[in-house]
Amino acid sequence: MTKVTFAALGLADPLQRALETRDHTIPTPIQAQAIPQLLEGRDMLGIAQTGTGKTGAFALPILHKLFTDWDKKRGPRRTRALILAPTRELAVQISDEFRAYGANLPIRSACIFGGVGRKPQVDSLNRGVDIIVATPGRLLDVMNDARGKLDSVEFLVLDEADRMLDMGFVKDVKKIIAALPQQRQSLLFSATMPKDIVALSKEILIDPVRVEVTPEVVTVDKIDQIVRHVPTSSKAQLLTELLADESMTRVIVFTRTKHRANRVSDHLGKAGISADAIHGNKSQAARQIALKKFRDGRARVLVATDIAARGIDVDAVSHVVNYELPNEPESYVHRIGRTARAGASGQAISFCDPSEQGYLKDIEKLTGVTVTVVGDPPGPPAPPPQLGNRAPSRGGQNRQKPNAENAGQKPGASRGRKRRNRRGPKQKAA
Repeated sequence: MTKVTFAALGLADPLQRALETRDHTIPTPIQAQAIPQLLEGRDMLGIAQTGTGKTGAFALPILHKLFTDWDKKRGPRRTRALILAPTRELAVQISDEFRAYGANLPIRSACIFGGVGRKPQVDSLNRGVDIIVATPGRLLDVMNDARGKLDSVEFLVLDEADRMLDMGFVKDVKKIIAALPQQRQSLLFSATMPKDIVALSKEILIDPVRVEVTPEVVTVDKIDQIVRHVPTSSKAQLLTELLADESMTRVIVFTRTKHRANRVSDHLGKAGISADAIHGNKSQAARQIALKKFRDGRARVLVATDIAARGIDVDAVSHVVNYELPNEPESYVHRIGRTARAGASGQAISFCDPSEQGYLKDIEKLTGVTVTVVGDPPGPPAPPPQLGNRAPSRGGQNRQKPNAENAGQKPGASRGRKRRNRRGPKQKAA
């Protein structure tokens, strides 16, 4: 079957030149399906994971329409396109794509996100822009001070909408939508389609065309998925041993917490392995520096929380390591999707301690894939957590031992004093 080319899609000449410069000739499946529909002005519900080319699927038709209507819209610049994204990294990535595709167009854009100073962003909006790419919270913040308004928006895009709702942005998103004109072309893209996304799509989309290039949840066929059952105390050493393999050229290691990401990154640095960490507690500048080091090859390992599981596009990631399994099985799918991109193969290695065996079962149930076990089989599941420790017996061997805090006190003295303090002062009879 003959493949559709970008040249056959009828995009404006400046866009065709930009595509040629980037050596883009064949659209991805979602681009081939979405661009003709969007050029006709249809609202769209797109179901696609990151790495499928969906940014180009909405950026190219929006830029085409902005350019072809340019003469009709002369006058002070007013925002005509608004793209909302859940994270700073994704907003920057989308903004960069708009600039690359629109390199030959007289289009001005602004990228609005938190973690950096507000004044330059407010100033850019006050000068006038055609396109805003933003995270919802910061956009609401700066719009209170900027002279620019959103009453001229003709194109609205919600990208990674499910992630946006997971992060608690639904109220901010609805406030922003309420400030937009009713007459607009709206697009919603999501990797999954839970009930709240279906409900949101019904609120903002009018007779949308549905474009779906992947199932609701999918694991990439070319990813070799394995699991190693290992106690928590041995995970750091195992990671170091695995990274002795030179085939692990560019690796993302996922943890559940920010604190763990820092500890793993520090451990690798002490072991002589170039690594950096990225998570929500780091400033935007630090996060961008870490990503650039990873992309440039100056950091072999990027240790990340789930902030990097979606929307971060880094080429040639050879391995993904789940240092800690996610407690939401959908996050596993997005994590391992950082490798085996653009037709390449990749490997996902998961560390599973006894307390995480339930997470592994949930992942296998969701994906329909039994992950291959490498090394020792799993041990017994971790016992359920105790609801509390019983007070030690006064006469038995568990009597409280002296320490720096209770030395010189009689056993039970501290407890008695706390009980009296909790009762507080005596109350007079009413």
